[in-house]
Amino acid sequence: MSGATRRTPVMFNPLSDGFMEDPHPHYAEIRRHAPVHAHPGGFWVVSRYKDVEALLRADHSVDKRNARGADDARRPPRLKGLALIDQDPPHHTRLRRLVSQAFTPRAMSGIEPVVRDLVDKALDGLDSAGGGDLVEALAFPLPFAVITRILGMPPVDTVRLRELTSLLIRLGEPGAGAEADVEAADAEMVDLVSDAISRKRRDRADDLLTALIDAEDDGDRLSHDELVAQVAMIYVAGYETTVNLISGGTLALLRHPDQLGLLRATPGLGRNAVEELLRYEPPVHLARRVTLHAQLLGDHEIPAGSVVLASLAGANRDEEFWGPDAGRLRLDRENARRHVSFGGGAHYCVGGALARIQARIAIGELVRRFPGLEQAEEVRWNGLLSLRGPARLAVRF
Repeated sequence: MSGATRRTPVMFNPLSDGFMEDPHPHYAEIRRHAPVHAHPGGFWVVSRYKDVEALLRADHSVDKRNARGADDARRPPRLKGLALIDQDPPHHTRLRRLVSQAFTPRAMSGIEPVVRDLVDKALDGLDSAGGGDLVEALAFPLPFAVITRILGMPPVDTVRLRELTSLLIRLGEPGAGAEADVEAADAEMVDLVSDAISRKRRDRADDLLTALIDAEDDGDRLSHDELVAQVAMIYVAGYETTVNLISGGTLALLRHPDQLGLLRATPGLGRNAVEELLRYEPPVHLARRVTLHAQLLGDHEIPAGSVVLASLAGANRDEEFWGPDAGRLRLDRENARRHVSFGGGAHYCVGGALARIQARIAIGELVRRFPGLEQAEEVRWNGLLSLRGPARLAVRF
């Protein structure tokens, strides 16, 4: 076209300039100009709050084998397709009922002293060193230790378990690794968890792992592979997300000294502060669904069998829903809890309450104990799209 410049269509593009350092300006651009669009990569992207919420609450699938053109004959790795987060109803309903018993209000009230003890010890170490990497010292080990205690895991190679958990998360990212790498990590995780379950059968206790085993023994037909998949899922889905919440939430406060001061001066703000931090910098940026029926969003009808990426981070800063200050961190925001950071509908995060407790105690105690808390160097990000968060956050007092 002579004398004119052809403009590149606005669409989701994680390779755009500056995306890894701060994806929110890009989310805002697609929310304004292409809130619902078909991507040339063969999937759809939605980013407005009303559209994301509608998609999450609809009865769509989380199983990619329901997508048009999917290879139904290909057998997934043993951990894939058997875990709660990979299942649709009615199997999802059965598994959720079993796993949810670990996250009842009574169970959660009992875990608070454990979290406080772990946080105090981690902060003692940071205090004696005069600072350090908050991810490695606090955000990383805390959720791993908490999950291990809730499950009642027998002694295992925790170093390797942590490595495998992080590896499986990273290999699950788009284009992150070869299929053989995923299968190898998957197989090693199966062996490690299988051994722990076998030992727990001989030494039962009042813990989640025993409860899951008993449910199988009572005729609920949880196979051994299903047990392994639920344990692995609790680590993979409930661990790195809490790492991101604690480290990303702390970084957000350090970048907003007025809100950091507000939290320090108003201890009773802790619960709402966690909700606002979840909204402002969610631990999971993208959620996937496969449409089981045509879904009308705005002026677009997404056909049945489509893979759809819901931009949770984009929806959480949508000015149409949150108002003109959607891009601001405001810990006293009245409707902060309406964020979509834990998903929605049948697949709302079963461990959301546990993540909230850990973040409230860890960030609250960090702020209370160290009035001179400040960032010591530029943050290093983990390079992930869906589970974006700090890989290193150096602080000093």
